[in-house]
Amino acid sequence: MLDQTESPAYHYRVIARALEEIDSGGAQMPLEDLAARMGMSAAHFQRVFSRWVGVSPKRYQQYLTLDLSRRLLAERHTVLDTALAAGLSGGGRLHDLFLRWEAMSPGDYARGGDGLTIRWGWFDSAFGPALAMGTDKGLCGIGFAGETGPEATMADLRARWPRAAYVEDAARLAPWAEAALGGRRDRTALHLIGAPFQIKVWEALLTIPAGHVTTYSDIASAIGHPKAVRAVGTAVGRNPLSWLIPCHRALRRSGGLGGYHWGLPVKRAMLAWEYARSEGGAAMPGDAA
Repeated sequence: MLDQTESPAYHYRVIARALEEIDSGGAQMPLEDLAARMGMSAAHFQRVFSRWVGVSPKRYQQYLTLDLSRRLLAERHTVLDTALAAGLSGGGRLHDLFLRWEAMSPGDYARGGDGLTIRWGWFDSAFGPALAMGTDKGLCGIGFAGETGPEATMADLRARWPRAAYVEDAARLAPWAEAALGGRRDRTALHLIGAPFQIKVWEALLTIPAGHVTTYSDIASAIGHPKAVRAVGTAVGRNPLSWLIPCHRALRRSGGLGGYHWGLPVKRAMLAWEYARSEGGAAMPGDAA
């Protein structure tokens, strides 16, 4: 049985608490002080940090600061229209990323999931407890409960398809969910349930590499609706497959984080985790195989 102090969810809770301490403290803290605030020895805290991120706590603190998003925007800004023009989206790209990808028709979407059976289950993840939902065709939802709580996360995802029948069945979803949360996209099937405009936005998000970011206005231009920045922001916020479809990589043009459906601490931790690991040269969940 896995020691809970070595689980990904435990590591995320430690990182989330450290993030709060770093943000409130301003200047970078010595390892010993930060570890003491976590109630851990410096050596244990160093091991947890290094295992979760792949770099030292001292280096990681630099990525958890409040100006991380501005640094990413300056150094790792991906221009999506160039990526799209190069053929990095569409059927071929999606085929490379996922075992199978299907979108519900607009008529089916309008019926609120009527006639669908959606299975659900809770899984451990690097960013706290994750709720996965899926149909027979693939995953249709992933939500994170570390900030919002399990009841709110469940209610949020169920409200997206209010007429569907819901069945708890973690075992049935496990192959897809564990692959998705572990970054093995090539072993994950998706069933995207959304309006056509939303799905265009979600496709554009798939072109953003891990450790990079883009802006809402770039996404609007990339999908052919340059004036629809607000609508793009809404579609990003309605992304049902967080982490797998990387809405956390979309920022405001100013470099601000913007919002995040499952809590800004989760978004900041995701960006910092990816950036730190890309700097360290490690493989990252969210990258194509």
